[in-house]
Formats: sequence, C-alpha cells, structure tokens
Amino acid sequence: MTSRATMIRVDQAGEYGATRIYAGQLAVMGDRSPLSGEIRHMAEQEANHLAAFNTLMAERGVRPTGLQPLWSVAGYALGAATALIGPEAAMACTAAVEEEIDRHYSQQIDKLERDGDDPELADMIDRFREDERAHRDAALAAGAERAPGDHGMGESGRARNRDLRRTDPSQRPGIRPGGQHRHARGW
Repeated sequence: MTSRATMIRVDQAGEYGATRIYAGQLAVMGDRSPLSGEIRHMAEQEANHLAAFNTLMAERGVRPTGLQPLWSVAGYALGAATALIGPEAAMACTAAVEEEIDRHYSQQIDKLERDGDDPELADMIDRFREDERAHRDAALAAGAERAPGDHGMGESGRARNRDLRRTDPSQRPGIRPGGQHRHARGW
C-alpha cells in the first residue's frame, strides 16, 4: 500500500471517529445545552470531511480500516462520557482531539508539499485543518480548560493553548473581533 493510501485511510478513520464523538455528545446533551448548536455545527463539518474522504477512497481504491467498528463504539463512548461529566468536559474533549488532529494534518501537509505530487489531497487536508483549528478555538472559548482533570492535553497542549489566549483573539483562525467564534450560535 502506498503512503498516500495509508494517509487517506487514517484520515478517513479519524473523521469517522470525530463524527461518533459528536454523536455521543449530542445523544447526552440533546438540545438542552447552550453548546448543542455549536457541537451540531462541528458534527456537520466532520460529516462533510468524512464524506469527502469516503469519495476519495472510492476514487483511489483505498479500503477503509478494519477497526471501524471499534472507532464507532469508542468514539461514541468518549463523546457520551465527556458530555455526562458536563459541557466543559465535552469541550475539553473537543479541544484535545482537535489539537492532535491539527498536529497530524500539519505533518501531512508538510510531507505533501515537500513531495509535491498530490495537490488535491494537500488542498483538502489544508481546508479541513482550518475547520479543526476553528473547532479547537471554539472549544477553548466555551470553557474547555475549566473542565475537571487533565483532559488529555498534556503540558505541551496546555502551553500552546495559553499562548493562543495571550494573542489578540481577532488574529486567531475562526475568531471574530471581540473574541466571538465565527460559527457561534447563540453563545
């Protein structure tokens, strides 16, 4: 299998997992939480990312991971569990996951740009990375760091997020002047 096929398979599995995390969160929160609209919006974007990777897999003959049933259960359970703890824990889950996806996608974009042989994939991952960064920023703005516990971010993730808060909010991707997320719905 080529490195591009592996890249596409891993990214599709990650986007599938993200849809399951949000499904679990929404199953617990319903429409009762003030964050439900934002989570629903993020879920819609992840579903669009998943659809794009599904199409690319079909076009390029890449088979999905055999672990998809595990991602389905694990993602849903993670989303439901964090939502049961509370909205801030759900946002901490989103911030931690999106931080890792940002790092993962950035490494892939670097490789794709160095190789220069797959501009379609590089462009797609770059667009999706911007959405993932906006999700992370929205989660931080919604109180992710007020959640109990470490929320999986580790010291490096917390340090990066402290650096983000120190900068002018209008300079962050996805943040409007005044600090409101561009996709905010009713915050």
